[in-house]
Order: sequence, then C-alpha cells, then structure tokens
Amino acid sequence: MSDTPASLRRSIASAGDLQSVVRSMKALAGASIGQYEQSVQALAEYYHSVELGLSLCLRQPQVQARSAIEPAPGAKNIIGAIVFGSDQGLVGQFNEQVAEFAIQTLSKMPGDLQIWAVGERVHGCLEHAGLPLKGLFRVPSSVKGIAPLVGQIQLDSEAHLADSELARFYVFHNRPQSGMGYAPVSQRLLPLDRQWQQNLAKIPWPSGVLPEILHDAQQTLRALIREYLFISLFRACAESLSSENASRLAAMQRADKNIEELLEQLQSRFNRLRQSRIDAELFEVISGYESLTSR
Repeated sequence: MSDTPASLRRSIASAGDLQSVVRSMKALAGASIGQYEQSVQALAEYYHSVELGLSLCLRQPQVQARSAIEPAPGAKNIIGAIVFGSDQGLVGQFNEQVAEFAIQTLSKMPGDLQIWAVGERVHGCLEHAGLPLKGLFRVPSSVKGIAPLVGQIQLDSEAHLADSELARFYVFHNRPQSGMGYAPVSQRLLPLDRQWQQNLAKIPWPSGVLPEILHDAQQTLRALIREYLFISLFRACAESLSSENASRLAAMQRADKNIEELLEQLQSRFNRLRQSRIDAELFEVISGYESLTSR
C-alpha cells in the first residue's frame, strides 16, 4: 500500500500521541523511584534503633534466642521464600531475572519448598518453572501500601511457620544499582545465625550506662526480632519497587528514542511525498503553459 499525505499525517499523529503517553510514564516512573529511595533511607534510623534494642536484649544472660537463631530440634527441613516481582509489564527482564535467580538459588538447597510470590508476573515465571507456590500477593502501588503488604506476608508466613516448623526463610528481590541498573539479591531472614547474634551484642551503646529492660526480656527480644523481620521485608519491597520503576524508566527511554526515530522517518517521507506532489503540479502547470503558447 502506497503512502498518501492523509495516511502519513495519521501515522505521525498516532506516533505523537504514543510519545506523549511514553513521556508521561517516564515522568511517573522517575517520581516513583524517588519516593521509594526515600523510604529506604528513612528506615536506616529506625533499623539502628531496633539493632540497639536487640543488642541490649542479647547482652542479658537470661535471654535465650535459640529458637530464633537455630532450627528447633527435629524440625522439618522446609525452606520458605518470598519472591518480589511486578504486576505490570513494560519492565524488560525484571521478573525473569529475579525468578531465575530464585530458582537457581533454591535448587541448591535440600528440603521442601514453600514459596510466596509478590506480583502476578513473577508468579507466572515461578509457576512455569514448576515451583510449589503457597500464595500470591498484589504489588503495592505506593509507599503507603508497603506496610499492609508486609503485615500480610508476616501473618501468612508465620502461620505456615507454626504449622510446618519452618526451618529456613528467604527473601528474593531486585536491588537498585548505580544508574538505572538493578541486580537480583537474596537474604536469609530465619533462622538468625549465631554470628549475627554475636555482632549485635558487640554494638557500642551510645551512652556510658546500659538501660534496663523493664518487662520480660524474652518477650522483648521476640518483639524486636519481629520488627527486624518487618524492616527487612519492607526494605526488600521498597528496593524491588524502586528497581521496577528504574527498569520501566529505561524501557520508556528506549521507546521514546524509537518513537523519535520513527517520527523523523515519517516526517521525512511526508516531506518527500509532499515535495513530489508539488513538483508534479508544477510540471503540469509548465506543460499546460507550453502547450498553450505553442498553439
């Protein structure tokens, strides 16, 4: 089908509309990256406070953290994992990379797997690989939605932990790198190893006198460990969302560049077609004039 001025105008208008949508998505992704990065930075001080509380509890001789640090005797060799992905597309290989990393890592661990996915896209990748999936969570659309999501994950995972005597629990997500890059990472949340306990106990206290624990030290320790897990999951979710938007921003930049090149090609074709039409009309006028004068 040959080009016409009308068809080229429609193509240019459609490409321009698509470019406006792409640039709006670029702006939205850039703004979202900022809020998720700020939420991760805001966790630093709170996490330090939780670390100080854990350090104080672990210094107490009567505190027994064995249940949180080692699997219970005779516990089933079960491995639980949370994998953070996305619900929406236009993110390149974001879901495929974290899913492949989780599959390769978990395949090296002996035991029965119990996996929860955050995001329909990564859920599909894990399901296609044949992994046993226990649940699916929706990806929050803003920072305000992260805390309720983490609460749901904790409730669901703790229920299975109590029922199945869960031995190990991991989280997999993409972490932002320099520029607009990201890389899949993993963290073992439970059990907390003894080296972790020893490092916490050595954290220097800000003042010269250690405070006292007014209530039961064992209950305080369990509450602080729960906060530690909450912070770890919150940070993993925020970093995953930041990486998702960075991936979407990169994809939109590539799309914007491609649309810009397409617009240049369409405009060039339109200009050539318009010039050829003008040349043809001028040729007809000259031909008509010459015909009249020759008579």
